[in-house]
Amino acid sequence: MRCGICLINCATESQCRASVPHHRRVTTDSRGTNSLPTPKIRELPQDDRPREKLLQRGADALTDSELIAILLRTGLVGANAVQVAAQLLERYRSLGGLSRCTLEELSAIPGIGPAKAMQLVATFKLGQRLAKETYSQAKIDAPELVYELLAPEMRGLHKESLRVLLLDTRYRLLRTEQISLGSVNESIAHPREVFRPAIVASAYAIIVVHNHPSGDPSPSQSDHSLTRRLAEAAELLQIKLLDHIIIGAPAEGRLPYFSFKEAGVLG
Repeated sequence: MRCGICLINCATESQCRASVPHHRRVTTDSRGTNSLPTPKIRELPQDDRPREKLLQRGADALTDSELIAILLRTGLVGANAVQVAAQLLERYRSLGGLSRCTLEELSAIPGIGPAKAMQLVATFKLGQRLAKETYSQAKIDAPELVYELLAPEMRGLHKESLRVLLLDTRYRLLRTEQISLGSVNESIAHPREVFRPAIVASAYAIIVVHNHPSGDPSPSQSDHSLTRRLAEAAELLQIKLLDHIIIGAPAEGRLPYFSFKEAGVLG
């Protein structure tokens, strides 16, 4: 059970009264209110220290906060690394939300700074690249696969992003290109810009993907119009437009994405 005197799980409070070294006692502030000093990582029981826990039990035994704490290494005054990590996850609501933070955003957070921010950005980017690598030899011809591939990056974006997946003759992923970021409309997402990377890469087919920041993947009239223009350009260029997919957020009663192919708009 949690000790009433310190922050550590103890069998009895008598351990604290016996001055066990790793326990920190309650202090009284100027208003006479009891406050609990935050233990540093090295003052925690060995089984509760992230690094030791990973060595003894493996990475799967660690919480998200503990894994991030290993990257951070140190906390700040009043909060150890695990608590700083937990505050980050609470602030950005999830690992996905945290992974979309820019270097500048992270660097400005107390307890992070440029060096730790770079470590976090690099770690999340490697994870994203690993996810794409997993699909590099897979046949990408179903909207649910595209959603699994891109949703971690695109689902929580605050701006619309238009991307194109370049595929070979076996529908394997060659690479992903971002066409625009901001507002996806016919003037910005011109078929010329969408198909240019496909021509350069000699792609056999493409899948066009964009997100709706609102979380609702339902297509707008502009989305329908863009899809028709892309289909016409694909026929002219003899590059197969396999699908146009809109990524939204999970919600009860509907899919978290919309596929123009599944809707029968694209053959």
